[in-house]
Formats: sequence, structure tokens, C-alpha cells
Amino acid sequence: MAVMRVNPNRMELLRLRGQLRIARRGHKLLKDKRDELMRQFLALVLEVDEMRLKAEALVERSHKEMLFARAVIGDETVNAALMTEGSGELTVTVSRENTMSVRTPIFHVPEEIADVSNRTLPYGMTVASGELDQPIDTLAEALPLLMQLATYEHKSSLLAAEIERTRRRVNSLEYVMIPNLEETIHSITMKMEENERGNLTRLMKVKDMIVEQEIEKRRQQSEARRQSRT
Repeated sequence: MAVMRVNPNRMELLRLRGQLRIARRGHKLLKDKRDELMRQFLALVLEVDEMRLKAEALVERSHKEMLFARAVIGDETVNAALMTEGSGELTVTVSRENTMSVRTPIFHVPEEIADVSNRTLPYGMTVASGELDQPIDTLAEALPLLMQLATYEHKSSLLAAEIERTRRRVNSLEYVMIPNLEETIHSITMKMEENERGNLTRLMKVKDMIVEQEIEKRRQQSEARRQSRT
């Protein structure tokens, strides 16, 4: 803790007390924000872990199905089919979400991507057999999940960074700014009380001097009247 260099007067005392009230209010708000961010972050981490397991399972299944397709119809046929140019386009849209002042991107893919029944593959049966359809369908099923996983993982990293920034601000207020303000206010209060005691002591001394002078004046007047009678 350190005492701030300010003039020890009533105006500074009122100003610092106002700053202390604002700092305490800000400290409470930031602590509430940090706690809520932590709650959302932990819940998000659990979702990410569960989602990652599902995505990894789909990708692993697609990999095994692709190995089976290559074993059945051959690598050259699979490569030729995969190199066939299709007529469709994959569009990924990005929106924004605001979570406790943290703006996070959300990635979207069209819902029809995962709809196997309405999708037309670029290659025909003359190029490759149906064994190649299955791994492609599995990847198509995994794609929306992978986009959501990317969204949640990026969001969790942004929340973690915001939690760290908020934690530093909370600690700065709690361990530096608020104690310094409290110590400075205490120091100014003590100096003002000391000055008031000094002023009171001087006033009492002046009062005693005035009383003594008045007593001496009356004594002299009384002495003068007594001498005039004689």
C-alpha cells in the first residue's frame, strides 16, 4: 500500500471518498463478471469435450470407410472420383454473438449439407461404386459438427482471454487501487484531525490569554478605583 500525494484538505477527502465508492462498485461488478465468465467457460469446456468425441468418432468412421472403399474399388478410381468437379458450392457464413462483452464468431454451414437424401454427388456409378458414397456421407454428417466445434473452441479461447483480463483488473482494484485509496483517506483524515486538534489548542491558548488579559484589566481598574477613594 502507498499513500497518494494529495493535499490533505476536505475537498481532496471528498474526492477520494467518491473514487473509493466507484472503485468498490467497479470491483464488485468485475468480480460478478469474472464469476459468470468462469461459469460459462466451464460449461462450454464440457460441451467442447463431448462434441470433440462425437466429431472424432465420425471422422474415424469416415476414415475406415474410405480405406474400405479404396480396398474395394482401388486408389486410382477413388482419386479420380474425388477429383471430379461438382456443381455445388460450400458456403460458410459467420455471425457474431456477444457474451459478457466478448464478441465471438459463429460459423454456419447450410443444413442441406448433412442431408444425404437430397445431395447429388459429382461422380456417377460409371466412375465409382457405392462404397465411396458412405465415407463422403459420413464426412458430410460430421461437417456441421466440426463447424460448431470450431465455433465453441474459438469462443472458449476468447472467454479464457477475457477471464484473464478481468482477473487482472479485479486484482488491481482489490490489492492496489482500493488499499491505496483507503490508506490515503486514512492519512488525510488523521492529518485533518491533527490540524483540528492543533487549531483547538491554539484557540484555547488564545482564549486563556484573553481571559487573563480581562482579569488583569479588571484588577487594574479595581486597583485604580481603590486608590482614587484614598
